[in-house]
Amino acid sequence: MANKKVPTHAQVVVVGGGIAGCSVAYHLTRLGWKDVVLLEQGSLSGGTTWHAAGLVGQLRNHENLTRLIEYSTRLYASLEEDTGQATGWKASGSLSIARTPERMTVLKRVAAKARAFGVEAHVISAKEAGERWPVMETKDLKGGVWLPGDGQANPTDLTQAMAKGTRQNGGQIFEKTRVTGVELADGAVKKISTDQGDIECEYVVNAAGQWARQFGRLAGVNVPLYSCEHFYIVTEQIDGIKPDLPSMRDPDGYIYFKEEVGGLVMGGFEPDAKPWKMNPIPDDFEFTLLEDDWDQFEILMENALIRVPALETAQVKQFVNGPESFTSDGNFMIGEAPGVKNYFVCAGFNSMGIASAGGAGKAVAEWMVEGAPTSDVWPVDIRRFAPYQGNDAWLEARVKETLGLHYVMPWPNKELLSGRPLRCSPVYEQIKARRACFGSKMGWERPLWYANEGQEPKLDYSFNRQGWFENSAAEHKATREGVALFDQMSFGKLMVEGRDAESQLQRICANNVAVAPGTCVYTAMLNVRGGYESDVTVTRLDETRYLVVTGSAEVIRDQDWIVRNLNKDTHVTVTDVTNAYAVFGIMGPKARDLLVQLTPDDLSNEAFPFSTSREISCGEARVRASRMTYVGELGWELYVPVECAVSVYDALVGAGEDLGLVHAGYYALDSLRLEKAYRAWGHELTPDDTPFETGLTFAVDFDSGDFIGRDALLKLKGKPRTRRVVQFVLEDPEPVLWGGELILRDGEPVGDLKSAGYGHTLGGAVGLGYVNNEQGVDKAFIESGSYEIDIAGRLVPARAYLRTPYDPKLERVKV
Repeated sequence: MANKKVPTHAQVVVVGGGIAGCSVAYHLTRLGWKDVVLLEQGSLSGGTTWHAAGLVGQLRNHENLTRLIEYSTRLYASLEEDTGQATGWKASGSLSIARTPERMTVLKRVAAKARAFGVEAHVISAKEAGERWPVMETKDLKGGVWLPGDGQANPTDLTQAMAKGTRQNGGQIFEKTRVTGVELADGAVKKISTDQGDIECEYVVNAAGQWARQFGRLAGVNVPLYSCEHFYIVTEQIDGIKPDLPSMRDPDGYIYFKEEVGGLVMGGFEPDAKPWKMNPIPDDFEFTLLEDDWDQFEILMENALIRVPALETAQVKQFVNGPESFTSDGNFMIGEAPGVKNYFVCAGFNSMGIASAGGAGKAVAEWMVEGAPTSDVWPVDIRRFAPYQGNDAWLEARVKETLGLHYVMPWPNKELLSGRPLRCSPVYEQIKARRACFGSKMGWERPLWYANEGQEPKLDYSFNRQGWFENSAAEHKATREGVALFDQMSFGKLMVEGRDAESQLQRICANNVAVAPGTCVYTAMLNVRGGYESDVTVTRLDETRYLVVTGSAEVIRDQDWIVRNLNKDTHVTVTDVTNAYAVFGIMGPKARDLLVQLTPDDLSNEAFPFSTSREISCGEARVRASRMTYVGELGWELYVPVECAVSVYDALVGAGEDLGLVHAGYYALDSLRLEKAYRAWGHELTPDDTPFETGLTFAVDFDSGDFIGRDALLKLKGKPRTRRVVQFVLEDPEPVLWGGELILRDGEPVGDLKSAGYGHTLGGAVGLGYVNNEQGVDKAFIESGSYEIDIAGRLVPARAYLRTPYDPKLERVKV
């Protein structure tokens, strides 16, 4: 349609005519937004979509992402009827196989998760796998998992079908139209410039695929993706290959297969990937492939020959090397970009674009039409990324690693190694010298656990007790019985200040923050549905200043949420001050004994009660001490100006020597909070969960004003709860839990664990998860059931609690 003149105005301009952009446009027009223009610099599907393999596997680690892909399968099955355009959709099912016992454990966990999500999945033997895939060698296999609802489709046909549907619904599509600029006004989208003319618009959707990063920079939007070369071969016909052959994944060999005109497509995700070092990507890179690279492909070919011996004599009719974009965590990105109103992104699909695009396009369209996401999509929300992740050198190093994550063993607590260390606490070298084993979150190096003298601080992965188990147990015990120091520099910290700070936070927070200076308030920030956008600690510093403390990964999201929800013309600024303050958590029954050695200030319970925050002297510095705890013991969080951090740390360590001060890491922090059943955002707290379901109504003050979400909560008040957070403790002390395990009540699935660890004080593994029942979940329902947790096919009895069994007195938190 290059001969048709672009309009001078549109409500929405979608940039990118691959499957993602066409999906967004299609769903917008189906929702009633007709003034939609899609621009493609070349031809539809000409970037990455056209050479995609077309596999559609439903199951993901996150339930809502699974639901998005389930929607994709339904959409792809119905598009031909809706639009008249064939899509090549085949509900052929998929098979995943295991070469090792560890991989079989993964597949059994996958099957249990599928059961929790309501996705049909069957654990099968190696013999049964061979019957479903007759050309496969099975002698070395341990078994597999069969998912009959998976399928495959023709990516170009899917794209054309959604483009056709867009036009039928009133949208316009312009090919051979290149976007050259984005104009903003008052922090919002105003105009798109193209080589065919300018278009004033209210919304822009960046669905530019591999070009999304460089296109985002035109508007100052960080879209951190990077291209890697991705390979597969297509063979001539092979005896025994039938049209209904399921797709098959052999992750131990890094490879996948699907049927193609009586032959096979075989590709994979090699563990040592090859970034495509092309920056910028040429605008005219359309329907183009890169040169064959059989050396890079060798590891995939070797494994394919083991699995399908017939490939030894099969003719290869095509070698495909098509670059695709990958993100730093392996998940795609959707949503409204932080800092730019009405600028949406739908890109970075990590070679899973065909499976994801149907649901992702629907999610973006609903977000735009409704003004907010209609379900929890945090794992793919663009606000999970920070500015540092837009650095090209860092991205190149990281995506080289993340491409390989598709098929390497998904060990519990697996840490990525590339692009580290990057963001470091001021005492990084000091705690490294104390044998800290570091993990990374939001780029911050964080101590996970501390090795003993003569023990190497490294992670050895397993589904059973990992090598740090006893170390973390000792840190846990020290926190419960003595005193421990936690380096928590990575806490997100936002300074909210201005004459309207109180009134605005009263509207944004569900708890009452109109408190006296020096008071800490634990509160939710809710959406209009009453679900958690975040849970934070708000500390009033003075009449016009508040410090909002949030999780390491949520600071971009939370700042964006607060700023977007400020009333127009209010006098408030929101500043990220994360880097300005180190944080030391001094936790345990002896915490006061340690701190009184370093300060003349009165730390007694009468003078410094729980939820108090004030500036005190500590050693030779002034710090902010907040009487809060995430471990369930007496303790203070010390907020220390970074320039004083080393001095304060040395003073703390010196004062703690006679008290047996122990350095403790985040694994201990997590096990301590799980024993106390403290909820965590992104696990038990999501935009789909309300305080009634999470059991946190104590942190909601209905009398504090007309806060966001209040109306939704009032409608729910007094109604039966159909889902509740429940704490589980395994009766057998030996197994460990990692999260995601299926919960069974009287033998029937009722939910899954959202987070889990080991309760060293309780003497067994502990998990928090939602129990679901349409007839209601109350104390009687919980106590009348018999519970088991599915650990890779083994059913382990568990005790269920609405209130933690740890320390029923609960009083020593406040002594």
